[in-house]
Amino acid sequence: MPTGTPIPDDVRRFILTSIPSVPYLEALLLLRAEPAQPWDAATLARRLYLGEKQAAGLLQQLHEAQLLEPAEEGGYRYRPVSDDLDAMVGRVALAYSSRLVEITNLIHSATGKKAQHFADAFLWRKDS
Repeated sequence: MPTGTPIPDDVRRFILTSIPSVPYLEALLLLRAEPAQPWDAATLARRLYLGEKQAAGLLQQLHEAQLLEPAEEGGYRYRPVSDDLDAMVGRVALAYSSRLVEITNLIHSATGKKAQHFADAFLWRKDS
């Protein structure tokens, strides 16, 4: 994807609906790049400079999203539940390789909006 090309709409939609954080995306792309390797929390934590607890949480989230399967040796391997999901992750990886800042900002803006909506629910209003 050339630098001047906008993020395709389907990729943008997938990121907004399915990628909750930049570490989640980084973990997903790392596991995708090495699908034969079994990944445990300690290994992922070292590679992404995260705490083991956060890495374990990311692995669990990715497994629940049907992007990983348990490895026989322990940990997980990249194995999406469908070819369509694998193809979409491939499109996200391609977009991320050329639009890193834009995609990072997109993820942060979605996260910020969710946090703001949550915070707004606790605002005291005169008309309440």
